[in-house]
Order: sequence, then C-alpha cells, then structure tokens
Amino acid sequence: MEKGVIPIILGVMGVIVVALGVLIYFQLRPTPEIRYETDGDTEFAGPAIDSGARIEIEVLRGQIEAVIAQNEAMNSKIAELENRIQNISRAPTSTAPQGGQQEQGEFISDGGNDIIDAYAQTVLIANRRNLNKGMKIASPSYLEGVFGKPRANMTSECQSMTNTRLKAKLKTARVGPIRVTMQQPALDSLTRVFEKIKDTDPDLYERINTAGALCVRHIRGAPGRTSTHAFGLSLDLNIDGKLDRLGDGKTQLGLTIIADFFRTEGWYWGAGFSREDSMHFEASRDLVEKWVADGVL
Repeated sequence: MEKGVIPIILGVMGVIVVALGVLIYFQLRPTPEIRYETDGDTEFAGPAIDSGARIEIEVLRGQIEAVIAQNEAMNSKIAELENRIQNISRAPTSTAPQGGQQEQGEFISDGGNDIIDAYAQTVLIANRRNLNKGMKIASPSYLEGVFGKPRANMTSECQSMTNTRLKAKLKTARVGPIRVTMQQPALDSLTRVFEKIKDTDPDLYERINTAGALCVRHIRGAPGRTSTHAFGLSLDLNIDGKLDRLGDGKTQLGLTIIADFFRTEGWYWGAGFSREDSMHFEASRDLVEKWVADGVL
C-alpha cells in the first residue's frame, strides 16, 4: 500500500468518529421541557411545533396552487380567444352571393366555444370575506323589526304569505331570463341588473336560471329563524340549471360575473356568508332602507 493512502484513511476514520460522537451527544442530551402558562391565553414558555398552524399552511398552499392552476388555464383560454379574433380579422371578406356560401357577417360555428362553456365551470371564490365590503346585510331580525313576520306560523316548507304589508307589494313577473315572485321594488331592481348583463354579455344572460325566490318558511334545520326568502327580497340563481354546492367555497364562473352587476345595484351576495351560499342574492339593508324611505316598500 502506498504511503500517501494511509493518512487519507486515517483522516476519514477521524471524521467518522467525530460525527458519531456528535450524534451520540444529541441523542443522550436531556430534552428541553416545554412549559405552558396557566392563564387563559395559554402562551408557550418554551419552543414547540404548532401542528395546527402547519396544517393551515398546507391547506392554504393547496388553495394557492389550485388558484394558480385555474389562472393559468384561464390565461390559456384568453390567449386562444385572442388568436381566434386575430385570425378572423385577417381573414378575407367574401363577396360571393348566396347559394350555399356564407353571407358576409354570418358566423358559422366550428364546434364548442370554450369561453362560453366555462360559465358553468366551478371555481374557487377569491377573497370571499370581502365580497360585500361596505354593505350591510338585511338580517331576518332586522326585516321582522321593520315589517313583522311574513307569516305567524312557519314550517320548513313554503307556505303563503299572510303579512298584509308585504303581501300588498308581492308580484309575479318575468325579469330578464327568469320568472319569479318577489316584492315590486326588488323586481324593478332586478330588471335593471339583467338589462346590464344582457347588454354586456348576452351569452351569459341566456344561460342564467333560477332555483327560486319567494318561499315563506323558517330556515331549514333552524326552527324559529325566518328565512330571508320568506320576505320576497332574495333569490337563488345558477348557470344552466346546475345547483351550487352549499358551503364548499366554490361557485360557477358565471355567478362571479353576475355578482359584480348585483353588487353595483346594492344586492348582497351569499358567497360572503360564513357558510358560503353563492347561488343566493338578497337586497342589502341599505337598499331595503332606501325603498322604505321612498315609500315603495
């Protein structure tokens, strides 16, 4: 064996011995005691791993990754739409007469439209707690204080309204793409909302559906608490008749677009409730107070 190899071997062995010594020290040293304060705040007096915080971090990370993925998918669809628009603008205009040929300005579909089809897709609701920022909710207790109960005795099933003041303003009418029974000022407000949606996005307008409006009952599972639907001041909407899943923090893409028009008009979106209900739209307290002050409700 060459003389130069021996020092190398000895050096390696020395490093191994030192590493083993350090490892044994950390294994045998006493574990630091973790203390807890005994007061109501339960503050830590020593180092500890917050498992709850770790779980929340991982959940948030998963949500962020999901939002990023959805954003990338939407950007891809937008880029595809821009390419289509550019191709259309570059295409030569046909001056050929009728007789089987496409007329000038006529659109011939070559398949599904990814952008339009996306209206019914489910997406995460961004910044959910601040969706109705600046608006006050017209709670059932507030509405009962102003108008009284819609009906003396309510069950979990829809019944007729007996409150004379509220009943006098009820009307069944077609507003935009839906037909509902609600208070007259609410119907007038909805008419304005749907007119703006139709002017801005006629494809989305045609796909709006309703899951109901007036329903005089108490909140299902909570006898004694009146549903806001019982006053004729709220309604449930969806895209293509597909009902939203309650409390999952998600909604249809089309509803996120619709919500902007409702918010501008003064309607409160149920996606911001502690238990998310994104199909639900109701007149805000500010809006109800205005109607009462104007004498229309």
